[in-house]
Amino acid sequence: MVNKRTTDKRGIHGKKIPMTKNGAEKLRTELEKLKGEDRPRVINAIAEAREHGDLKENAEYHAAREEQGFIEGRIKEIEFKLANVQIIDVANLPREGKVVFGTTVELEDLDSGEAMTYTIVGEDEASIKDGLLSNTSPIARALMGKEEGETVDVTVPGGSKTLEIVAVHYE
Repeated sequence: MVNKRTTDKRGIHGKKIPMTKNGAEKLRTELEKLKGEDRPRVINAIAEAREHGDLKENAEYHAAREEQGFIEGRIKEIEFKLANVQIIDVANLPREGKVVFGTTVELEDLDSGEAMTYTIVGEDEASIKDGLLSNTSPIARALMGKEEGETVDVTVPGGSKTLEIVAVHYE
């Protein structure tokens, strides 16, 4: 009998990984590139380096083997994530004005007056510079389930902030 509570570096096997449609598509595109371009290129580089003779002191060979290891590891990681993905299409969610996974939230820092906009996404999609906030971040956790007009107090690495939810968009 298989123990369904076996763990790996991502958590418990069988647990769905939440992701937006865009995030899943980006992973599929990366997987295609890794399998169709990067893997064949590095295999050729290894073959070419082998032709140069002594592998013990062949830096090109060792670099190519290291890159091959990275590529194969990333392929396995992406395949695991895609096999366990739960795609959440925000366009199909009820538009109740609540902050949920996939919504875009306009916020105002009530202390500084700074306006900010974030889309709440899965950990693999998160990119603060692109306005994509991980659903496991302190700010996202504080916002989840809240509605337009509400304020939340959140502790972030730089201290404490009071944020007002100006608008919630289901894009």
